[in-house]
Amino acid sequence: MRGGASGGGGVGADGRRQVLDREGGPADLEHLRSFARSRGGVEFFVEPETTATDTTVVAVAVDGEWTRRRVGTPRAAERLARKCGVPIYDVTVTGYPQTMRDWNARAKRDRETLRAWDREMGTDRD
Repeated sequence: MRGGASGGGGVGADGRRQVLDREGGPADLEHLRSFARSRGGVEFFVEPETTATDTTVVAVAVDGEWTRRRVGTPRAAERLARKCGVPIYDVTVTGYPQTMRDWNARAKRDRETLRAWDREMGTDRD
């Protein structure tokens, strides 16, 4: 993995691994595979495990569209990236790509425009 990743893990007072959220499963991995297959220029960004969730992967397409899913471990993320033929980065080293931030900004503007239009038309969705 470019940028290196560490496994880490949340450990409770009793010495057992503590995860407050669900672990990644086959559906999560399939979602990431499908995203990588159906979009161009996809890159994976591994997010470290926290006390609240397992290791996650943010898959980012060339246009900035993105999705996040649990993968369990950095090693599982690396295997998935290899199988999908996409580059993989440690987000704590590289940060998130500008295209992702741009995508988020566009999506926010679009939501605000839609809300304003709904208010004007009297069809408020909130």
